[in-house]
Formats: sequence, C-alpha cells, structure tokens
Amino acid sequence: MALFKKKRGTDDTIKHGAQLITVADPRSAVAEQFRTIRTNINFMAVDENINTLAFTSANISEGKSTVTANVAITYAQAGRKTLLIDADLRRPTLHSTFNVKNNTGLTTVLTSEADEINLNDVVEESGIDNLSILTSGPIPPNPAELIGSRRMETFIELVKSHYDMVIIDLAPVLEVSDTQELASHLDGVVLVVRQGVTQKAGIRRAVQMLKFAKARILGYVMNDIRAENGGYGYGYGYGYGYGAEKKKGLFGRKKSDGQ
Repeated sequence: MALFKKKRGTDDTIKHGAQLITVADPRSAVAEQFRTIRTNINFMAVDENINTLAFTSANISEGKSTVTANVAITYAQAGRKTLLIDADLRRPTLHSTFNVKNNTGLTTVLTSEADEINLNDVVEESGIDNLSILTSGPIPPNPAELIGSRRMETFIELVKSHYDMVIIDLAPVLEVSDTQELASHLDGVVLVVRQGVTQKAGIRRAVQMLKFAKARILGYVMNDIRAENGGYGYGYGYGYGYGAEKKKGLFGRKKSDGQ
C-alpha cells in the first residue's frame, strides 16, 4: 500500500494536508517508524536538551510536512506538551492537515506591532491530546524577512516557556534563505530525504548550507522507502550522526526494520 507516494512537485499535501498515520493507524509499522524517529532524537538529547526542533528538506515535495506532523504527534502521544508550527510561509500545509482556517497564524504574530503576544489568539487545539498547532497565517510578500526576523527569535523563546516541545515545519533549504536563518537558533534540525527523488548533490548542498549557518543537524529521515521483500510498501528510514558521511557515503544510510 503506497501510503505516501506522490509525484514530484505536486500540491497534494497543500490541498489535502499530510496523512496522519500515527492517528489513523497508530499500531501500524509506519507509525512505529515515526516513534523510532522520536526515540532517536531523544538519544541525541543526552548531553543537551532538545526543545525546539525543525524538519526541512533539500527541495519541495520530499515529504517533510508529513514527517513533521507525524513526529509531532508521537511526542504528544508520549505525554509531551507539543506545539507544531507551520513556518513554510510559501507552501503551508498545516491548516489543511488539521482542517482549520488559516486566517491567522505565524504571520499574524510576526507582523503584529503589539509588545505582548497572547498565544490563545493564534494557537489552536489540534484535536489530539497534548498537541497544539500554529498555522502559517496568510501568505506574506516577504517570508524571508519575517522568518529571519528578531521577532521570530523572540517568539520561539516565548513558546519554549509554554511547551515541552516546539516542532517546526521549515521551507526547503535549497529553495529559500530563511530556513538557514531560523535553523541556527534552534536546538536541532532534521533533514528529510526522499528515496529516488532527492539527489545526492542536493543533499550535500543542503547540509553545507545548514552547517554554514551553524545549525545543529541531528541527522536525516529517509522517506518513501520501497520494501525489498514486498512488505508494507512505504515507510521511513532513519539515521543519525551525519558525520559518518566520509566513511559510509553520504550519510551512512541505515534502513529501519522490515524495509
């Protein structure tokens, strides 16, 4: 069953939202892979807490919004008070995923001249215990300036004091410049890679750009993996510690069980 297979560059997720397999079928093998991703991220927090986490990709339509939403749900299901933010101000998906209006959201916060922000005015309940969402808000003419602004940094510091985990869906690294700006202020960044679509040169360039911005790259999620044994079809691979690329190729890919 091709749960997440999409054509390159489609607007399916923008129009219909990401598929929340962790809610629809929490006992499935794919949902378990998302919990494994959460566990691996937690292992990275042994010496340094990870409270602000972003997912990005090299290019569009590589599955980052689906991965971001499902990983956020696993944190909420584990009892962590979680805020999921749509910071992809060019191709937002969160409002479609949770079927809510997008009249207000992150852009409302970033363009407001108010000295104080009332989170109740912009943050919405997702319908899932422990998970709140902040949609993108109206698409602005200057997304790079907003995401890279001092007000964005201040807002991240604010929500950190109200939530156990703040998880952000960022725009693709090679498409825009604002992702680098914000990533450098977060506790960690995970790169989503789509098998058979993302080019190695693109991944290398994305990693270089994130490292140049001094972002803390936790690793990558391999998305849309074909099961060689004819198993359940599509799932998620994982592998952390991008420093292994010199020894094992690009990232030293590690497939998850059953894939």
